Amino acid sequence: MSVYRKENRQTYTYDFRHAGHRYCGNTGATSRREAERVERDLKARVKLAARPPSTSMTVQAAFARYFTEVGSHHVNIDTTLADLERLQRLIGAGTPLADIDDVRLAAIIARRRGDGVKPATVNRSVTVRLRAVMTHARVVWRLDLPRIAWKRHILKEPQERVRELTVDEEAALFAALPDGYAELVRFALLSGCRMQECLDLTWRAIDWHGGFFTVVGKGRKRREIPLSSAIEALLWPLPRAHERVFTHVLRRPAAGGARRGERAPIEREGLKSLFDRAARRAGLVDFRFHDLRHTFATRLLRATGDLRTAADILGHADLETTKKYAHATRADMRRRMEAMESHTATTTTRRRDVS
Repeated sequence: MSVYRKENRQTYTYDFRHAGHRYCGNTGATSRREAERVERDLKARVKLAARPPSTSMTVQAAFARYFTEVGSHHVNIDTTLADLERLQRLIGAGTPLADIDDVRLAAIIARRRGDGVKPATVNRSVTVRLRAVMTHARVVWRLDLPRIAWKRHILKEPQERVRELTVDEEAALFAALPDGYAELVRFALLSGCRMQECLDLTWRAIDWHGGFFTVVGKGRKRREIPLSSAIEALLWPLPRAHERVFTHVLRRPAAGGARRGERAPIEREGLKSLFDRAARRAGLVDFRFHDLRHTFATRLLRATGDLRTAADILGHADLETTKKYAHATRADMRRRMEAMESHTATTTTRRRDVS
């Protein structure tokens, strides 16, 4: 509402709202122009008073609040928390959030690179993570923070490798895996699900009659995956010992009162360490759990050539992400070359016979 003059008064009144609050009163001015100037000054002072001072929040306080409001709802909560704790150590818990600028960010990135961390990991765990916190602080908490040229700090990443498990490697890997863990790994290989999606799978998420199961992936996005015959045969005999599908027999007492010999859900850290040990015992080189997903995608595309179906199963919003799995192995190329040569030789022979 603009300034106005009440009946029987010579001075103008101001009346405006900011952040849900109403401010009104006498400007003390007898002319509209002077009253509007007074109102502009008052609005500026109200906005300044309402804005929290940028030095009032430390890195420790900001990270804790961000984790409560945002990070605790991430699918990979442990990863988010680990990234924030690492950044807090690198920056300093008592450092004002407003002191983080391009110079400080560049120094943090240089330090991480000096530790031998790969560019993709630095981008994901430092630059992208810190940008999320500071953007949230600026937009939601309305903190006055420095503008950072985030794109200039993104490191160039080499083309992502696609590591496929060979038939011999597959046999060696499963021979090294104990019960419980072997079923989970087989499920990942048959479904293309990510590690956390496998761990979080519950019996209620499986629709035996409908022939599908539901997982919650990145960005809390839900997707339905067909319950193939092989997956159904794998899951059906598993013990219903817990709400979650994949469990293992405890070798020692665990937190929460679980005793030795009882079944308990497989946890992320335990799976990661056990899988790495099994891969080493099997003689696998440069093979990670996520490469099971790579293997599934590559085999599916080799068998069907259907990018759209593969993208839907994997949960890719962009087909370009799926295309990286549509590579041809040396064996694929050789078979196709030999097929071409065989066709060429047959055609040439026929032509000679005709002539």
